[in-house]
Amino acid sequence: MSITNEHELKGMQKASEAVAYTLKEMIHYAQPGMTTKEIDEYGAKILSDFGAKSAPYLTYGFPGWTCISVDQEFCHGIPSDKRILKEGDLINIDVSAELNGYWSDNGGSFVVGKDIYQHQKLVNASKEILQKTLNSIKGGVKIADIGFLMESEAKKRGFKVIRNLAGHGIGRSLHEQPDELLNYKNRFDTRRFKKNSVVAIETFISTSSNIAVELNDGWTMAGNKGGYMAQHEHTIVVTDGKPIILTEMNEILN
Repeated sequence: MSITNEHELKGMQKASEAVAYTLKEMIHYAQPGMTTKEIDEYGAKILSDFGAKSAPYLTYGFPGWTCISVDQEFCHGIPSDKRILKEGDLINIDVSAELNGYWSDNGGSFVVGKDIYQHQKLVNASKEILQKTLNSIKGGVKIADIGFLMESEAKKRGFKVIRNLAGHGIGRSLHEQPDELLNYKNRFDTRRFKKNSVVAIETFISTSSNIAVELNDGWTMAGNKGGYMAQHEHTIVVTDGKPIILTEMNEILN
């Protein structure tokens, strides 16, 4: 969507506060020994307290309130009472929701407990790349140039990007134009970011794979060549200068 007045900005701020606060609390809550279902239900309660509804459930009938992916699951992991978190696991939580007709999306990868498998390097790379990307987005900037920046920064750190996952426009529904905000340069993409547009910008930084493939459960995605992936995502309003980071409260870049 494009923000045209104060009322719309307020609506997006409220929806974004709901998802950002929920994500932050879920990350703090997650501990070794817990199931991903416990963490999902904890997040569902917080969203419900805001009056917000789970976007993946509303839009796709997803079998959970949030997406929680563990280790070699890259994204869209289904919360389960059989999946128990262990010390050093790499977790990704993605929280998106609708509140009063406005939709917002955010996510973050982190290590549970001690970093015994050295996943933190990948997590830090994803955070740094998202920060650099946000610093570079403003009205008039080519979408493909941002993709080039993300892939270049990943390569510089010894990582790859997932080529079939992307950021997207958001606001009045979960996925809007501009879609396909890729983590690499699509030289055929001549689009530019527009001032006042609302977009969800996300990294997909990987150790080994460059394509995400769907597993047998019909939802969860993993890498075509295995390995691990980190994702960090903010919903923003594009401006003439630094973007307004609507989901800043999640503290994923701290």
